[in-house]
Amino acid sequence: MDKTKLDALRARYADNSGSDIHDPAFRAVASQQFSDGDRRKWPFSDVATFMGLPYRPEAAATAFADLDIACIGLPMDLGVTNRAGARLGPRAVRAVERIGPYEHALKMAPALGCRAADIGDVPFRSRFSLEDCHQDIAAFYARIAAAGVIPLSVGGDHSVTWPILRALGAKEPVGLVHIDAHCDTSGPYEGSKFHHGGPFRMAVLDGVLDPERTIQIGIRGGAEYLWEFSYESGMTVIHAEEVAMLGIPAVIAKARTVVGSGPVYVSFDVDGLDPAFAPGTGTPEVGGLSTAEALAILRGLIGLDVIGGDVVEVAPQYDGTTNTAQAGAQMLFMIFCLARAALDRRRAAAGG
Repeated sequence: MDKTKLDALRARYADNSGSDIHDPAFRAVASQQFSDGDRRKWPFSDVATFMGLPYRPEAAATAFADLDIACIGLPMDLGVTNRAGARLGPRAVRAVERIGPYEHALKMAPALGCRAADIGDVPFRSRFSLEDCHQDIAAFYARIAAAGVIPLSVGGDHSVTWPILRALGAKEPVGLVHIDAHCDTSGPYEGSKFHHGGPFRMAVLDGVLDPERTIQIGIRGGAEYLWEFSYESGMTVIHAEEVAMLGIPAVIAKARTVVGSGPVYVSFDVDGLDPAFAPGTGTPEVGGLSTAEALAILRGLIGLDVIGGDVVEVAPQYDGTTNTAQAGAQMLFMIFCLARAALDRRRAAAGG
C-alpha cells in the first residue's frame, strides 16, 4: 500500500467519530441524523413514524399550514375481495427502521430542507362502513389539497386511492403511474362499486383521472378478463412479461411519454411485486416485478410533476419475514423522492 496515502488517510480519519463526514453533501444529511456528536436517536424508540419523520397528529387542526409533504395512514381494508389484513399495513410500514434518509442513485435526501411530517391516520367515523370511510378520505384529502400539501399515503386496500384522486383531481384530471398485478378497473359486484378492484374506473367516470395519461405496469394473472375498461378508456397497460421483454429503460420512457408534463399521481400496489419479494398481501400473483425492477422504474420517473402517491395492500400477517413491509416502505420512500423533486421545481418556477 502507498504509505503516503495511508498516512493521509490516518491523519484525516483515524481519530474521527462516525459523525465526522467531510463531503459537503453527505455532511448535510448526517447533520440531521447526528444531533450530539456521534449519537443519534435510537431507531427502535418512541412512536414509529415513516422514516422517523416528526409525528404531527395535530397538523389537521392547523390546516397543515407549515407542511410541504405529509405521510398519512389509511388503516382500512373493507374493500378487499379475498384475504383481509391490509388495515395493518400502515403500522407495519411505519415500523420499518432502515429507510432513508439518503437515496444513493438519485443522490438526494428528500427530507432535508423540506417541511415533512407523519401526521398519523385519517380519522374514520365507522370501522364497519366502506362508503363512510371513502367519504372521510375524500374530505380529509380535500383539505390536504387546499393547503397545497403533497400527500404520501400508506394503506389499506386499493379502494382508498379512489377518494384520494377525487380530492386531488377535483380541479384538473390527473395522470397516473400505477404499478400493480391488477388493473383495478372492474365494475360493481354484489351490490357494491366501492371495492379494491375498481378504484380507477370510478376515478375516470368521476372525471378526476385522465385515462389517456394513465399507465398500468406489471399487470398479470387470471383476472385479465375484468380489465376491459382499461383498454376501452385508453389506458396504457404493460403486462409483467412485457417489462422483461421491453426492458426497464423502455418502460420508463413509455411511462414518461404517457403521463407527459401535467400533474401525476403514483399508486403502488405491493402485489405488483412477485410474492417471492412481497408475500404479505391479499391477492398475490406469481410472475411479478422484482424489488430492483420496481425501484428502477420509480427512479426513472424523477422530473415528473408528482402531486402525491401511495403504497397499498401491505397485509403484514401473511409475511413473517417482514419483507413485504420493508419493500413497501422503500417504495414509499422512492415516491417521497419524486414528490420532493417536483416540489423543488415548483418552488423554482415560482421564484421561491
